[in-house]
Amino acid sequence: MPSISTIGNATLIAYDEVAPILSTDPWFGDEDHAYFGSWTLSHRIPDKYKKDILDSKYIWFSHGHPDHLNPLSIKRLEGKNLLLPDHVGSRIYRDLTKQKKFSIDILPDRTWVQLSKKIRVMCITTIMQDGILLLDVAGRLFINLNDAGTRGATKFIQQESKSFQNVYLLSLSGYGDADMINCYDDDGVFIIPPAKNNTRVGEQLSISAKSVNANHVIPFSSHHQYQRSDSIWAQEYVTPMHAYDVGMHKDINFIPPFVDIDCNSGAYNEIKPLELSPIIMHPEDFGDDWSDELIEEDRLSIKKYFSEKEIIHKRFGFIEFLVGGKNYTVNLNKRLPGRGIRFELPRSSLMKAINFEIFDDLLIGNFMRTTFFGINSLYDYDFNPLLTKYADNGGAKTEQEVLQYISEYKKRVGRRFIFETFLDKSASILNRFLTNRNSRSRRLLKSLYYKIK
Repeated sequence: MPSISTIGNATLIAYDEVAPILSTDPWFGDEDHAYFGSWTLSHRIPDKYKKDILDSKYIWFSHGHPDHLNPLSIKRLEGKNLLLPDHVGSRIYRDLTKQKKFSIDILPDRTWVQLSKKIRVMCITTIMQDGILLLDVAGRLFINLNDAGTRGATKFIQQESKSFQNVYLLSLSGYGDADMINCYDDDGVFIIPPAKNNTRVGEQLSISAKSVNANHVIPFSSHHQYQRSDSIWAQEYVTPMHAYDVGMHKDINFIPPFVDIDCNSGAYNEIKPLELSPIIMHPEDFGDDWSDELIEEDRLSIKKYFSEKEIIHKRFGFIEFLVGGKNYTVNLNKRLPGRGIRFELPRSSLMKAINFEIFDDLLIGNFMRTTFFGINSLYDYDFNPLLTKYADNGGAKTEQEVLQYISEYKKRVGRRFIFETFLDKSASILNRFLTNRNSRSRRLLKSLYYKIK
């Protein structure tokens, strides 16, 4: 029978009869760490499903974060047929083709592709280098948003959903620890993250589901935990399993994480994988020694990395690194001496992030300490998207390249681009000020936001 299984973090396995046809974002996180050893899975993937992942005819990757495209897990997939979103810059494609160990196809944007008799897929790219996958399995639509949200694609997905009676939303959800939350103001005071106040995850999922005409919800892309001794503090902000249906709307069918769904009848069975207790690891287990100092070659590499990212020079005066107890500052704009960021972290992970242009992985790992000067967040003046999404992943490093990059996504989204960009920008600003995610005013504004979309 045609069916799907959700297991792991953002892994969905689609079956046509008994054969596994497609697996998404396979991360064997109970064995393969992510974010410089900071993350592991919250539950063990049963051996049966690991085999089905490895036996899948196709493997789809949404984006390059290591809890989705994991450098260790992908070694097990040599010889497989990989499907990739058509991301501007084609970074993932270029990185994987260098290895010459895979058959790779780039899915055309917003076009249905038949994978088997009863399974077809449609891939949608977003300006943040994320990928959305729509899966039609025997007439049931699964909207795999993983980490992407519906940025620039809300109306389009709504239109596609209208053709289906049963629509399932699978989306990143939870308190919000999967971001840089190890943050401090210029007085050295810890900034309490919004994840501290997010208690109504089910409400969040319900509103998101209604924005794309989904009538079922499956929590997804959220099942990790911390394991490094210098990041285990963040475990406090990880979403517990019991929180996902809190506030769930009565007209939305909540389906627990980790299920087998019969796509003929709609019936499902819980998989109930083994919950894992983190074994706390030391930074040294992953090559990080906090006492290591930068050498001259390192300083030159860091300076080159930020010098090439011209897009942030007009917005920030400096980027400072505290490594091995010593400061190193990259001056960007002398007219902005009070606006910058200090990053305190071990040398090894810093240089890997610099040399491989994966700075975002440092931000999500949460062992790095970030201090703000003249700003309140990494999203002020678009530091995070400009550096990590547009530049590192999209290859857009100058003002002109960014304009071309945005122009390409405008073409893909069409006339709704400006409207949805305005809404997302407004939501981002409100998030900075309405940090209590359980407050009535924030919940009302969020509901209004999705209704407008």
